[in-house]
Amino acid sequence: MKAATISEIKKELKFKTNQELIDYCLKMARFKLESKELLTYLVFESENEDRYVSGVQDYISNEFDTISATNYYYIKKTVRKILRQTKRYIRYSKNKESEAILLMHFCKQMLMVRPQIRHNRVLSNMYNKQLELAGKAISTLHEDLQYDLFQDLEELATLSSDTS
Repeated sequence: MKAATISEIKKELKFKTNQELIDYCLKMARFKLESKELLTYLVFESENEDRYVSGVQDYISNEFDTISATNYYYIKKTVRKILRQTKRYIRYSKNKESEAILLMHFCKQMLMVRPQIRHNRVLSNMYNKQLELAGKAISTLHEDLQYDLFQDLEELATLSSDTS
């Protein structure tokens, strides 16, 4: 079976009733966790972006607290998992300010991991890449927001160089 294009689906959905659309959404949510998470964001969280961001920050902090620091292999594995989930939450929101805030929070949490990330090339490269992506997201925002967030970003950059 070949999947229809988004425009074809959009045209066809215009002719469906509200109840049929609800049924389609619920059927999609049953098949994939990501669909259910996206639907949860759209229905419950999209009106209050600040609450959503703070919830994701709490998730990131909790996950970093559970990192097994026995060796760098397990640290890398867990940090990648947290980053993958964080990126998924960012994708749901599609808000550049939220993206910047969440990536900077992720980086702050990475700096608190012991043993330090500077002793591992993969972790330090991952940290630097997320800082870079946060900077790109910040550069697309309004100038007032840019100033505040760039200060936080510079602070993170200096903190990482201080631990080096």
